[in-house]
Amino acid sequence: MVDRSLMALSGVNLAVAGMQTGLGAFLPVYLATHGWHHAEIGFALSLAIVSTMAAQLPGGAMVDAMAHKRRAAGVAIVAVALSALTIGVVADHTWVLAAQIVQGAAAAVLVPAIAAITLTLSRHDALGERFGSNVRFAALGSVAAASAMGLVGTYSHRAILLAAAALGGLALLALSGIRVADVEAGPTRTTHAAVQPKERRKGKQSPIWELLWDRRLVVFVAAMALFQLGNAALLPIASNGWSLLLGARTDLVVAGAIMLPQALAAAVSPWFGRLAETYGRRLVLLLGFSALPVRAVLFALDGNPYLEAAWQGLDGITAAAFGVMIPLVVADITHNNGRFNLAMGIVGLVSGLGAALGNPVAGLLADQFGSTIAFGSLASAGGAAFAVVALLMPETRDPAHAAAVSI
Repeated sequence: MVDRSLMALSGVNLAVAGMQTGLGAFLPVYLATHGWHHAEIGFALSLAIVSTMAAQLPGGAMVDAMAHKRRAAGVAIVAVALSALTIGVVADHTWVLAAQIVQGAAAAVLVPAIAAITLTLSRHDALGERFGSNVRFAALGSVAAASAMGLVGTYSHRAILLAAAALGGLALLALSGIRVADVEAGPTRTTHAAVQPKERRKGKQSPIWELLWDRRLVVFVAAMALFQLGNAALLPIASNGWSLLLGARTDLVVAGAIMLPQALAAAVSPWFGRLAETYGRRLVLLLGFSALPVRAVLFALDGNPYLEAAWQGLDGITAAAFGVMIPLVVADITHNNGRFNLAMGIVGLVSGLGAALGNPVAGLLADQFGSTIAFGSLASAGGAAFAVVALLMPETRDPAHAAAVSI
């Protein structure tokens, strides 16, 4: 029967990704058409990131403490949908910024809640592949939403936000299909401490400071912060430039820039999961981190919107790798201490610091010196992130839990 709940989980990932697509790459274009400048858009995007950062640790700790992870996910989905509806109805600065705060805080709960449900429903030796399946359905949701929203955007930018809000209802419907009995049977499928009832965990839960000083976690979050410093602003800066050159056709190009990497992520993410289970985590991490500096350099070399949209396809490698590896590496690190969602919150918080700094800084660089300089700076941050992983990141997979699967 767990297969039915896993199918419902796939539906949640599909709908949530479509909802977030409307609030993601299309939002800068929507705001630009309402007279917002580069720096203002960067501030609005960063405000959502700052809100997510502020809620990461309490959100992760709350999900760890809650017995009903589905309830946490449901509340977060409602909050994101209402944020999209608010922005779509009112483009006023105050309302948009308030909605960004709400949806940012909700994301801090939604991501770890979905990861925790996945951890509970999956066998440990198949966890990487299941996280890969999450990425696949999220990518398919983004592709479907981007294609539909891109076409709708040529007639009405506001309709994109309203469609994003409507997808929240579909996400809630899918969430209701995850059976409580399947969630409660999690301890029969995995030995991860986060899934075990507290009374059945071996020994006392380790103190938080031990998690904070775990070398694997410290190196991982440092690399993620550098990565987000370079990645978060790349597509928004590019899409703002496209709006000046292409006018009403911008939404179609943005849609293509979303669909291409998501299609690639959908194709390779389960395979990345199997690769990580068989050959270890570092190999897949290096693949994911390598794409950003290459993509940013290509953006800097040619300002053709159509070529830039094509180069954006490289982001599919990153999306597939990170969608699998972030929860998988965190699951490795927290296997015995049960602080899975708190650790997810730590990764999200430090990553968010990089993104929050990257958006306004890149926006100011683009306004003052042009997009080429901005893209070059983002490429440098991406290269530094790759170097941290290559030189300092240890392997986190426990050989005893390696999956004997064929690639």
